[in-house]
Amino acid sequence: MSDLFDDDPRAAPARNRAGRSRALLITAIAVVVALFGLTGFASIYTDRIWYNNAGYGQVFSTMLWTRILLFLAFGAVLGGAVALNVFLAYRFRPLFRPTSREQSNLDRYRDVVTPIRTWLVVGIAVVVGAFAGASGMSHWRTYLLWRNGSSVGTDDPYFQKDVGFYLFDLPWWHFVVDFTMATMVLAIIAALVTHYLYGGVRLQATQDKLSGAAQAQLSVLLGLFVLAKGVDYYLDRFDLVTQKNNLFTGMNYTGENAVLPAKNILMAVAVICAILFFLNVWRRTWQLPSIGLALLALSAVLIGMIFPAAVQQFQVKPSEADKEEPYIQKNIEATRMAYDLEGVESEPYSPDNAQPDGGVAELISGTSSVPSVDPKLLSPAFENLQQQFGYYSVPSILDVDRYEVDGKQRALVLGVRELDQSGLNDDARNWSNLHTVYTHGNGIIAAYANQRDRDDATNDPESADSVASGGIEWAQGLGIQDDLTEQLGDYESRVYYGEKSPDYSVVGKAKASDNDNELNLPVPGSDLGENTTYEGDGDASVGSTFNQLMFAIKFGEPNFLLSGRVNENSQVLYVREPQERVEKVAPWLTVDADAYPAIVDGRIQWIVDAYTTTDRFPNAQRASFETMTRDALQDDTGLQTLPTDEINYMRNAVKATVDAYSGEVRLYAWDDADPMLKAWRDAFPGTVLDKSEMSEELLAHVRYPEDLFKVQRYQFARYHVTAAKDWFENNDRWAVPTDPEIDNTYQAPYRLFVGGTEPDNFALTSVYVPFNRNNLASFVSVNSDGTSEDYGKMTVLELSNADSDESDQTSGPSQVANEFANSTAINNALTDLRINAKVTLGNMLTFPVADSMMFVQPVYAQNQQTEASYPELRYVLVKYGNDDRYIGLGQTLPEALRSVFGATDPGTTPGDPDPDPDPGAGEQTLQQLLDRAVDSAITAFENANAAREDGDFQGYLDQVEVAEAALERAAGYRDQISDGADPDAPPPTTPTDGASDGATGGATDTPTEDPSAAGGS
Repeated sequence: MSDLFDDDPRAAPARNRAGRSRALLITAIAVVVALFGLTGFASIYTDRIWYNNAGYGQVFSTMLWTRILLFLAFGAVLGGAVALNVFLAYRFRPLFRPTSREQSNLDRYRDVVTPIRTWLVVGIAVVVGAFAGASGMSHWRTYLLWRNGSSVGTDDPYFQKDVGFYLFDLPWWHFVVDFTMATMVLAIIAALVTHYLYGGVRLQATQDKLSGAAQAQLSVLLGLFVLAKGVDYYLDRFDLVTQKNNLFTGMNYTGENAVLPAKNILMAVAVICAILFFLNVWRRTWQLPSIGLALLALSAVLIGMIFPAAVQQFQVKPSEADKEEPYIQKNIEATRMAYDLEGVESEPYSPDNAQPDGGVAELISGTSSVPSVDPKLLSPAFENLQQQFGYYSVPSILDVDRYEVDGKQRALVLGVRELDQSGLNDDARNWSNLHTVYTHGNGIIAAYANQRDRDDATNDPESADSVASGGIEWAQGLGIQDDLTEQLGDYESRVYYGEKSPDYSVVGKAKASDNDNELNLPVPGSDLGENTTYEGDGDASVGSTFNQLMFAIKFGEPNFLLSGRVNENSQVLYVREPQERVEKVAPWLTVDADAYPAIVDGRIQWIVDAYTTTDRFPNAQRASFETMTRDALQDDTGLQTLPTDEINYMRNAVKATVDAYSGEVRLYAWDDADPMLKAWRDAFPGTVLDKSEMSEELLAHVRYPEDLFKVQRYQFARYHVTAAKDWFENNDRWAVPTDPEIDNTYQAPYRLFVGGTEPDNFALTSVYVPFNRNNLASFVSVNSDGTSEDYGKMTVLELSNADSDESDQTSGPSQVANEFANSTAINNALTDLRINAKVTLGNMLTFPVADSMMFVQPVYAQNQQTEASYPELRYVLVKYGNDDRYIGLGQTLPEALRSVFGATDPGTTPGDPDPDPDPGAGEQTLQQLLDRAVDSAITAFENANAAREDGDFQGYLDQVEVAEAALERAAGYRDQISDGADPDAPPPTTPTDGASDGATGGATDTPTEDPSAAGGS
């Protein structure tokens, strides 16, 4: 009967569910690891191809092997230290463990751990080693600087250490010591846990809580930790010259007289404490090490914290100026050196309020090169008038550069017509179109910055050509707008690498006879048609199946394998933004926020300024890079940036170019004396070319970088004061003015020609106001001409009236903006303009001219009734000198200058004869004059109605005034006839209303503006 209940021998054995779950888990883990591994391999493999094709394979290999070396070295040290201490703790575990509840509870854990102890130790070592390796790998820049740094030749004044020690050595040794302390902490934890598990540490025992082996091992580890802390105290001493205090960065009185002695004492206490721990290996008592450790902790609080605070409060605060004076002086000297401000030339400047001796003509000549257009507000006009199709665009802020046109240097506002795929219709947004058809932009768009034509002459803003061009004088665009290419010749107009380029494009066709797939825009200076094919080397070949697989993984796009557009000759273009390409080939550089295009040697080149920066220059003032460089021309992200990007040293070490067609990156050493550049050139030999290899045409477009100037401008506002006492008391302290139109934002610097009656020095300029005041303190400019021997020379004009009575001061930008707003003439003009248009005030320029200061601000108007509108320049506002009477406006800068001094008739100055008198007025009969006056009135009313329909209310009011004046003249002629005058004879008298009824062809009469009204007084 029992056989009935036996298992059927034919039955299959039951499947082990636990084994199946384990297999599934192992398979899932393997798949995940394989996916991560394949993704990582694809990233490294494609990066290697990119660097090799870019000509920077040595950069890739140096970074890769340096990171691998650091990962293995630091991972092995920490992982090995943990594994070694676990092994030693297990090896010297007690062979006999007294019976206790504690040990009984630990037996079950020992039973679980012991069979797998080897794998467990290896696993723990690998995990902690991976974290340690990742930490070490992230410090590859610090390591390379330590390996390749050299002496600078300048010693700090307190420790007599070469500056190179702080730039190159100290950061690396800090990391090594901190890593050592972290290693000791983890080793102590690992040893303590192992000893506790195997009975070497018995917490519930009444005596002999630690075995001899446990005590010896923990004593050595604790001794090493405390000894490392002593070394850390030693290195902390040198940090006193780079730490940020309440007043300034660097050594101060408390640092030298309290903190430094405290660090020395703590270092000695740490060494003594370490010796006590080492002695504990033999003494086997924790009394002395405990006393030493307590003494170290107590000393850290009393000597390291309370004592310096007491010195600061009771010795320094009562006489801070005297105590800190020598330290402030060292800070001033170091800061001026670190930011390259030692060579700034300051000179007094006494602005004259009188009219220039040469009259308005002298002012017009001296300001002929002044840009009267705003690069930010001009961008929508460029886009609307020159984009051709909706999928082309230009940067939101245009660039300013200079070109020689007909033998004369001209400032141009320019931008690249780039591809903007966001402008494509939804039905065109498929993979084939986005990545193989719409691949590039085309051409340079440029306009003359001073609103003058190629001949440098001012055109009538009301002319048909000017109205059609939005009031812009084009230097390069579409159709016949080709002044630049006439001067420079044809150029490669296709832009595959730019600020708006797609993330990647696949280019190239299988056979030469195949049709071109890429859409192209024919522009002046190029003979290409509406379709083209990229003929460069590209960033990587995707002709092989393996490469297609790698890039399909990299971009997460299966079409690399599936699409017929990807063939054996295909290339993939990626990393296409100019700054990003420079950062990739030189990741040790800080790149300027503004890359600007230039036509150089027949190609569009993006010119990128790059910097070496650090926060380790001894005694130099630290500040946030973001804070120093943010201004009105930068886009506001709405995010608050934490001050974690502080620097106290900056050099424009490298000028880089990126070819807009081929993507080729070239780095040129611009500052050979920079010690950080020397270190990086040693670390990456051959990557940075000598400055002598720059072509003359490229040098002609090199300009002083904006971010560097902003940083120098920010620091010089306070560090133009070289006396420590005045610095402490804020005497003569300056500030960068805020933008008149944007609250709490620095005014942006601007580029223009300065110097003399005919300015020819292309410069980057800005102004200062006194700290916490709004009047003008100084004007600063830096030579921005790369071909000049004075390139980089910074000049400051210090206004002698900055501290005068308010009536004698020169207004600052915000005050001038207020004066413009309160001018009667300006107010009336803008009020009429605002009825049907959005009015925007452009950037306010401030510059010296004719022994005085001038302020120029463009006014733009935009139709609010349609989304297709764009801001158009309507007026230019001007103030000359300190006198509120000298304020005016006009449609051009010359017209505005004439209105300032009452010369409102374009082309004339006060006292000049009428340039176009009516020669036949004296021969016309009274009836003819009456008829012509009526005709003029009718025409003016018709023009007024047309202006009102177009939304031009200022034009409407002007034409109404012309009509009223013509009717007054007609009434005068009619009264003469009524009084008996012969209507067929010339009139005995002519109405004296300042107008003429000559042949005008319509309402060309212009009302004469009262100069006092133009000044708003």
